[in-house]
Amino acid sequence: MATTPRTDFDFPSLPAPETPAFKLAELVRLQKFAQRITASLDLDEIVQRIADEVAASLGCVEINIYLHDAANSELVLSGMRGCSVHGKGHRMKVGTEGMVGYVAATRQMRYAPDVTRDPYYKPCEPDVRSEVAIPLHVEGDLIGVFTASHCELDAFSPAQLRLLQGLCSHVAVAVQNARRFGDEREQRQLMSREAEEARSIQQALLPRSSPLIPGFRVSGLSIPAGAIGGDWYDFIPLSDGRWGLVLADVSGKGTAAALLMSATRGMLRSLAQTGSGPAEVLTRLNNMMVEDFPCGRFVTMVYAEFDPSTRRLRLANAGHLPPLLVEPDGHRWIATEHGLPLGIAVSKFSETEITLSPHARLAIYSDGITEAALATGEEYGPERLLAQLQLPDASLESLLADVKQFVNGTGLRDDATVILVGARPE
Repeated sequence: MATTPRTDFDFPSLPAPETPAFKLAELVRLQKFAQRITASLDLDEIVQRIADEVAASLGCVEINIYLHDAANSELVLSGMRGCSVHGKGHRMKVGTEGMVGYVAATRQMRYAPDVTRDPYYKPCEPDVRSEVAIPLHVEGDLIGVFTASHCELDAFSPAQLRLLQGLCSHVAVAVQNARRFGDEREQRQLMSREAEEARSIQQALLPRSSPLIPGFRVSGLSIPAGAIGGDWYDFIPLSDGRWGLVLADVSGKGTAAALLMSATRGMLRSLAQTGSGPAEVLTRLNNMMVEDFPCGRFVTMVYAEFDPSTRRLRLANAGHLPPLLVEPDGHRWIATEHGLPLGIAVSKFSETEITLSPHARLAIYSDGITEAALATGEEYGPERLLAQLQLPDASLESLLADVKQFVNGTGLRDDATVILVGARPE
């Protein structure tokens, strides 16, 4: 004989009706059902299933579950069975409307064995003769009100009322858990959408292509460690065929870092057109950031001005890692004498000037390259960076591929960004 499969909400079988064991088993069944629903996180399913099952089990004319709308001090009908007067979404004021409002205000169960004699009862179904309203609350917080109405006078025994109160304790917890889950899910979805929008904006602020500089190849690449990175690079066209090259690392991560990066980009691009060299540009930029940036936020930056006609590159460094110059006869890390990170305090900046030989390569990079680490703590380090740039066919892609291969599935823990400047082969 075929059987109907059980679900998490099915009740166990009952003794024969109209026996003493029947009523006890009926109530025990309700309690077991209530315990199971606390595992569900679907608020609509929880509320409506409770109304349906309790009505069917106790032979009630009507079951209503009102949920508390604290912002408006109202109770909203969210689950119902047997009510033909009100639909879902019906609202009642706390403390002023019916037994529901009274119970919500007092947080005490109210039982009307004869609804015609209860001053708080608000008529609904014509067949109702007795009704109980039980508050749903968790640790003092009002969750809502449960009501059960019956067509018989004094239909609920003291034992039934006690067990219904126990049922409502489980219902309140289930509703609270489902509400919290729903709120958290909505918040995660909102944050995900905001992060995606911030990522799109951030990507749009990066250069779309490399600059066309006769005789030279200048390129950049950035791989964010998370959805929103804190690194940024840019190529800024200047007068007389010169180019401004910038690579920066904003403190922190996420949307806040993206906002600060966007602000820094706007200010630098404006100052670069009117400045008289990298040191002056960083000095003026720093003064603006010290005044306007939130406390504790800062930006490290290398800003360079490159004149391809003379092959000269002047750069200033604001607390960033020193760029690496690789030439056929050796290499050196380009250091500057002065330069705190931007936004910390008023500071002066110094410049260094280099001339790029026909076979030289200059790399400006972020700490996401050199500090990429294995689970053991071993870092990629400057030596591996140097070894990669000394290869004849070195490129941004080959460097970042080597970094990824080094971490071997550990993943980048910080944004990895590089600008590479070199002579273009004939």
